[in-house]
Amino acid sequence: MWRQQFARKAIAYGAATTVAGYAGYSYYKQQAGPYARTVYADPLETPTPPGMRPHAFWTPPKRVEMLNDLKGLERDGSAKAADEREYDLLVIGGGATGAGCTLDAATRGLKVAMVERDDFASGTSSKSTKLVHGGVRYLQKAIMGLDYEQWKMVREALHERKTFLHIAPYLSNELPILLPVYTWWQLPYFWIGCKMYDLLAGKQGITGSYALGRSKTLENFPMLRAENLVGSLVYFDGQHNDARMNAALAVTAAAHGAVVANHVEVTSLIKEKDESGVEKVRGAMLRDNETGEEWAVRAKGVINATGPFSDAILKMDEPSMPDIVAPSSGVHLVLPSYFSPKNMGMLDPATTDGRVVFFLPWEGGVVAGTTDTMCSVEADPRPSEKEIEWILSEIRRFLSPDVKIRRGDVLSAWSGIRPLVRDPKAANTKDLVRNHMIHESEAGLITIAGGKWTTYREMSKETVDRAVESFGLKPLRECQTETVRLIGSHAWSDTMFIKLVQNFGVDPDVAKHLSHNYGDRAWAVCALADRTNGSAQHASLEQRIHPRYPFVEAEVRYAVQYEYAMSVVDVIARRLRLAFLDAQAAREALPRVIDIMAKELKWDDARKQREGRKGLEYLTTMGLPDSILDESPAAANAREGFVNMQTTRSLDFVDPASYYRRGQFSAEEIGAILAAFSEFDAHGDGHIEARDIQPLFESIKVPVPDNGFEPFLDAAGIRHSDPGNAVEFEQVFDVLGEIKEATNAKGRKPTSDLNLNQIPTHRSGGSV
Repeated sequence: MWRQQFARKAIAYGAATTVAGYAGYSYYKQQAGPYARTVYADPLETPTPPGMRPHAFWTPPKRVEMLNDLKGLERDGSAKAADEREYDLLVIGGGATGAGCTLDAATRGLKVAMVERDDFASGTSSKSTKLVHGGVRYLQKAIMGLDYEQWKMVREALHERKTFLHIAPYLSNELPILLPVYTWWQLPYFWIGCKMYDLLAGKQGITGSYALGRSKTLENFPMLRAENLVGSLVYFDGQHNDARMNAALAVTAAAHGAVVANHVEVTSLIKEKDESGVEKVRGAMLRDNETGEEWAVRAKGVINATGPFSDAILKMDEPSMPDIVAPSSGVHLVLPSYFSPKNMGMLDPATTDGRVVFFLPWEGGVVAGTTDTMCSVEADPRPSEKEIEWILSEIRRFLSPDVKIRRGDVLSAWSGIRPLVRDPKAANTKDLVRNHMIHESEAGLITIAGGKWTTYREMSKETVDRAVESFGLKPLRECQTETVRLIGSHAWSDTMFIKLVQNFGVDPDVAKHLSHNYGDRAWAVCALADRTNGSAQHASLEQRIHPRYPFVEAEVRYAVQYEYAMSVVDVIARRLRLAFLDAQAAREALPRVIDIMAKELKWDDARKQREGRKGLEYLTTMGLPDSILDESPAAANAREGFVNMQTTRSLDFVDPASYYRRGQFSAEEIGAILAAFSEFDAHGDGHIEARDIQPLFESIKVPVPDNGFEPFLDAAGIRHSDPGNAVEFEQVFDVLGEIKEATNAKGRKPTSDLNLNQIPTHRSGGSV
């Protein structure tokens, strides 16, 4: 109803305004923007101008040097003068906002340190939708509600989107997103909305939106449901690799003089009375979670940037402080790449409960999501089967009936906690802040919470501005982060991967992966290749940690030596992203990753075993069942092999793990099915008769489902009422797959109503 009401208004007087405005915008956009594209030469051939930028082979300070600095020592461990031990700012939290604040303060010339209890991006910052966007949902709400604050929020986010794409070009890119249209009146409605989205960006805009007819829509997105399709609108937003972006922020801050330390926890805050006798926060007690060592660090001001965990730090300052975080769980799935075009995403603007679902290609997979449900705050939340099934059910609504998505197609599933916040100083503390909030306690603790990845830089700027004012700091310069490029960006280009192939002989897909994940630092990754294995000159560049993915062993060494990776989860989840792309593949890669890290970090056998267990425990939060904790590595890989046509083994239909597995049948089981089918294929022409199905199933011991075989035969298009009807092998195989999935879904697949009791869109923004 609201769409129809708006459509009548918008079509009546909005189209003329939009067209006129868009014409002006098109001219305006052609004018020179604030960023001049600089093309750098090969870093192997061009010396780095002193002070200009970190060289492609620049080595960041070691973690032990960072810890010495935090302990009030010189980085080599020698004593430091007492007046040099205090920091201007101590930032608690190493996610997007914490790392952003640290980089902002460091580039202003402030002395700043950042500590993170776990790893950089270990929480929400690695579990986003991977979009860098203004928010089409917020724009819709702004127009419908005539809400200027929403309008301003979208405009600011669109500005930050352009900045994001500029400062980290190798980690972010433009992505066309298709909006399918199934009723004619939605075409002008969506067209106006997309053009307003373009117009609002001004000269900070990226590629403009356009319309497609029905045939072109299906040509671009052939997996789409064709029934009643009218056409589509395509608009552009940004996309990025969130955890690697976070690591780049932290290392760039270190390059500008900041102290950054992961796996260092704040155990309490230090307070001292100021000149007027009021207690103020002046530092914190820290603990190195690797060794258990504790010490104090002093700072003129402390910033709490811990996202969903903000309340825990706030209560260290004020134990009676009411909670400001209203945590919301956002679940995402990763599906195989063949479910979506390689370079185009899709947005379903009308889910069953009124929010949106994204379907986006990312790093060789397809990200789908998200939910928006109230939850509790925990370090590694798990997606529930109900949430996973809700997303799958929404996806099935807009894909072709020929494209079936099973639970076993889910390569990875994760839950990220979005920290919606309440302003404790607002008149109504139950209302949620729409964007982000900066809160300063009576003791001077500054807390920044809320917001989204796209606006991390602006949030950080506002937070450091507030700290400079509140703590009387004296920065050497104003905020620089709008133009400071992140490490890896300076000598990068889209074609850099070609030189990696030519210089190091790596496979082209590996070279592209390295280029788009490390930028010009890919030279340093390749230089770390282990050349000690016999005659293989680039052994660790040729050795992938999993055969289906372009991650190579040299990346593990780089993660430890250059990016402060301290645990196997740091590597498989946040440096290499394999756990997010394919949890089972990450599981299979664990032993090799642990061996490489053990060599780098001097782990003993006991530590290697602990890391293996922690890795498996983490993967149970990424969509794998708890049963992997008790299954041996040999059993995990036992389903590999070749089809044996001579096998007479019956099928193991009671196989709970198959519900979560991409392939339901092992090679040996496929051989059993083929052998049984050939016995009933009397003419050897690849067909059996419908009357043969029952005895064939009995020969391989197929269990009879609760509702019998008939519904499964009907779904496969088998006319079983005609005993002589010809049935192809593919039909039989499909039926067996459906029966096995149904058998092993019992007790796992949700059978109740999929209503998730999600947060109303007017409070949360609709999951985006």
